[in-house]
Amino acid sequence: MTDLTGAAEETARQSPDPPPGCPAHRGAVRLSGMEYQQTPSDMYRGLRREHGSVAPVLLDNDIPAWLVLGYPEVSYVTSHDELFARDSRRWNQWESIPPDWPLMPFVGHQPSVLFAEGAEHQRRAGVITQALEGVDQFELAHECRIIADRLIDGFSGSGVAELMGAYAHPVPMRAAVQMCGMPAGSADTEELVTDLQISLDAAEGDDPGAAYGRVGERIQQLVTDKRRSPGPDVTSRMLRHPAALSDEELVQDLISVIAAAQQPTANWICNTLRLLLTDDRFALNVSGGRVSVGQALNEVLWLDTPTQNFIGRWAVRDTQLGGRLIRAGDCLVLGLAAANTDPQIWPEGHVGAENSAHLSFSNGEHRCPYPAPLLADVIARTAVETLLERLPDVVLGADPQALTWRPSVWMRGLTALPVHFTPVGR
Repeated sequence: MTDLTGAAEETARQSPDPPPGCPAHRGAVRLSGMEYQQTPSDMYRGLRREHGSVAPVLLDNDIPAWLVLGYPEVSYVTSHDELFARDSRRWNQWESIPPDWPLMPFVGHQPSVLFAEGAEHQRRAGVITQALEGVDQFELAHECRIIADRLIDGFSGSGVAELMGAYAHPVPMRAAVQMCGMPAGSADTEELVTDLQISLDAAEGDDPGAAYGRVGERIQQLVTDKRRSPGPDVTSRMLRHPAALSDEELVQDLISVIAAAQQPTANWICNTLRLLLTDDRFALNVSGGRVSVGQALNEVLWLDTPTQNFIGRWAVRDTQLGGRLIRAGDCLVLGLAAANTDPQIWPEGHVGAENSAHLSFSNGEHRCPYPAPLLADVIARTAVETLLERLPDVVLGADPQALTWRPSVWMRGLTALPVHFTPVGR
C-alpha cells in the first residue's frame, strides 16, 4: 500500500512558492487532482503533523486558502460569524479567479441562504425551517419505504445489484423531489439530479457552471408551477411564508435544500451499507438489527462523513486561528472529516459510534437547519433497513479493498457498491 502520508508531504515539498500576496502559503498542499483520495484520513494526518490544526492549501488554479483541520478550530470558526462570515464577496483572491473556475458553483455569490448573514440569514433560514417542519416524519418514512421497495423490486430477481447507482442514489433523490413537490421519475427530475451531481462533484469533462444554470432553470419552473397550483409540499409552504421571498430567493434556497438532501444522503446510505457489509462488528447482527443500523449510520458520520470539506468562510478582519495569522478576506475551508477524527477529541484513536457530537452537519448559525438532519436520518435509516429486511443474505460482490472512492476532496462516496444475494421472486 502506498504511504499516503508521505505522498501528502511530498506534494507539500513540491508545491510552488506562494503566489504574490499569499499569506504564508509556502509548503501548501494542492486540494485538486490528488491521486491519493482513497484514504484522505492519511492526508489529514500528514497535514496536521506538518502544519498543525490550520493548514495552508491550494485550490484549483493554485488559489490559496486555509484548511481548518481541528475540531476545536472548526467549532470556533462556525460559532463566530463576526470573524468568519459566509459572504464570499469578501474574498481577497477574486482578481485571480477566472469566470469558469471549477469551484465557482460553491463560492460565486448568490442571493441564497448559504451566503446570507445576520438578520437576512435568520429570515431565510426561518422560511426553510418552517417549511421542513411541515414534513411529517412518519409519512416521509412511509414514502421512503415505498420508494425503496420499488427500487428493490427492480433488481431483487437477478441476485446481483450495484447499490450506489440502483439504490443509494435514487432513494434520497426521489424523496427530496417529492418533498418539494416535483414529480418523481420524470425526465426533468432525472436531469435535475444529474446536473446537481455535476455541479457538486464534477468529473473530468463536466461543466459544473452550465449544470448549475440548468438546475436553476428547472427549479424556477417548479416555483412557477407551485405559485399557480400549490400543494402540501416544501415549495408551497415556502411560497406561503409571511417573509414573502422573491422568486430568485426561492429558487436559490430550494437548490440548497434539494442539493443537501440528495447527494450527501446518497453517500451516507452507501457508506453505511459498505460498513455493514465489510465490518465484522455488524456482520452478525445486521439482518433486521435496528440498533446496529443506527450505530453504523452514526459511525459513518464520524469516519466517512458524506461532506468531507466545505468551502467556506471568509475572514472579516485580520485574526488568529490555530497559531496562524488569518488576513481579512482569506478563505477558510471547513475540514469536517478531519475535525471528526481529530486526535485531540479521540486521543486513543477510537471514535465512539454512540456519540453524536460530530460536525458532519456543520455547527453554529449556518449549520444544516433543523429539522434537516432528522429528515436525512429518516431517509437513510429507512433505505438501509428496508434493503436488509428485503435481502437478508446480501453480501458484498467484490473484494473490500477493490472498492473505490470518488476522487473528490469535497464529497465522500463510493463509485460503486456491487452486491449479490439470493434472487427473490416478486
